[in-house]
Amino acid sequence: MFDAQLLLLLIIAAALVFDFTNGAHDCANAIASVVSTRVLTPRVAVAMAASLNLLGALLGEEVANTLGNGIVRLDIISDNQIMVLSALSAAITWNSITWYFGIPSSSSHALIGGLMGSAIAQAGPEAVNGMTVVQKVLLPLLLSPLAGFCMGFALMSLIGQIFFRIHRAFVMRFFRRAQIFSSAFMALSHGFNDAQKTMGVISMALLIFGEIESFHIPLWVKLICALAMASGTFMGGWKIVKTMGQKIFKLEPVHGFTAELSSAAVIGCASIIGAPISTTQTITACIFGVGSTRRLSAVRWGIAGNLVIAWLLTIPASAGVGAAGFLLLRLVWGQN
Repeated sequence: MFDAQLLLLLIIAAALVFDFTNGAHDCANAIASVVSTRVLTPRVAVAMAASLNLLGALLGEEVANTLGNGIVRLDIISDNQIMVLSALSAAITWNSITWYFGIPSSSSHALIGGLMGSAIAQAGPEAVNGMTVVQKVLLPLLLSPLAGFCMGFALMSLIGQIFFRIHRAFVMRFFRRAQIFSSAFMALSHGFNDAQKTMGVISMALLIFGEIESFHIPLWVKLICALAMASGTFMGGWKIVKTMGQKIFKLEPVHGFTAELSSAAVIGCASIIGAPISTTQTITACIFGVGSTRRLSAVRWGIAGNLVIAWLLTIPASAGVGAAGFLLLRLVWGQN
């Protein structure tokens, strides 16, 4: 039997590693188009994204409350401290696999799947708050890509109508500058949604270990999670940048601007209502929507099929890894 304080430190460390890998994995969401269109150099784009991820992480707590106090029932799993560690290990494992192969899967759903699988392995299906999962996970899983596609398509169509008679060279110059704003907005919204997820998990662990009396997000938790994500963003995710920026649809500045602005709006709205959506899914769907305004054949739909398979597999795959990790850790740690 290991010391409980050591276990808590391991959980916090694992959470920060997840946040770091999330920043590296999802760096592409904010900067893929601005890099692929050569509006900013990769170094400048990454520095901007990291800074705004840091700021966005400090803007709210709604998503953190959903992850830490909504997905699993704390009254049922509160007697087993290794559950959180196994959930984080599952999420990190899935993130690492998809990062290695350059697959833009969802870090958010990997974490949610890890939590669900670990909780079910410990206490059965009743440990999962089904209503919250349906309302805050499954519905956004379906609706956020749809909203992103529709918003990207509608906004691109509107821009096409407004700038139809304006000289192409002027339009290109205008949107090259405007894309810096849209990329910054996207980076801010990414931090607003994604960094809160790890804050919620760490706060859940603090409550389980009796370090806080009721569920809330301490300021120091916000700060370390924000810094971990910003540090990960500096590492970049260039394999995924390539997939997002060129393989789906060859982007020009106007397309990058529209996709980023549409995605940031969807992610920001989801963050306000506490829905931990996938920034990867959302920006990808926006790129599909933008590309479809030119012609349907302009979008590489074969890539879309591969991404959909990855999205659908993420929650069950990470849940399976989480359950297996929990059973293994229970043997190693000596908890019942």
